[in-house]
Amino acid sequence: MALELVELQKKADEALLFMVQEIGEGGNGFVNSLNSGSMEEFVSKIHRNYEISRGIDLPEEYVPQTIYWLYENGMPVGYGKLRHQLNQSLLELGGHIGYVIRPSERGKGYGKRMLEGLVKKAYEHHINKVLLTCDESNLPSRRIIEWNQGELSSIADGKCKYWIDTSIHSNKE
Repeated sequence: MALELVELQKKADEALLFMVQEIGEGGNGFVNSLNSGSMEEFVSKIHRNYEISRGIDLPEEYVPQTIYWLYENGMPVGYGKLRHQLNQSLLELGGHIGYVIRPSERGKGYGKRMLEGLVKKAYEHHINKVLLTCDESNLPSRRIIEWNQGELSSIADGKCKYWIDTSIHSNKE
């Protein structure tokens, strides 16, 4: 697999639009905020998310977050969000990292690689430990988090909280 994790820039193309449309509204706790019905709407959302990654005009309850596209041999297969810090709400649900793989590409190991790459990006952002949350019943996500050295810290109200020490992935190639 020739995988590449690419930071969102102020550009959009049809392949990315088709991927976010395939993902739809999201699921399993991931909200696909980029889902768009047209290229014009998608471009607008891309520009707004670029600003969010730089902390521009953030509503009070938001934190800066960077979106990363996961490509395999030039085809987008998923995307992830890395929140640069946590607020009280994200400490309860959401955490530092959220990611999704397009439905047609699930079950191929991309989730493991996506999370591994996002943990490396967190380390580059000087985040020592990242929090991930998922539904207790979401066994595929739990396995991916645990494969990436996630340590379960609690389960409450059907939600799991995992922490990953980012230095674990800092030297992996």
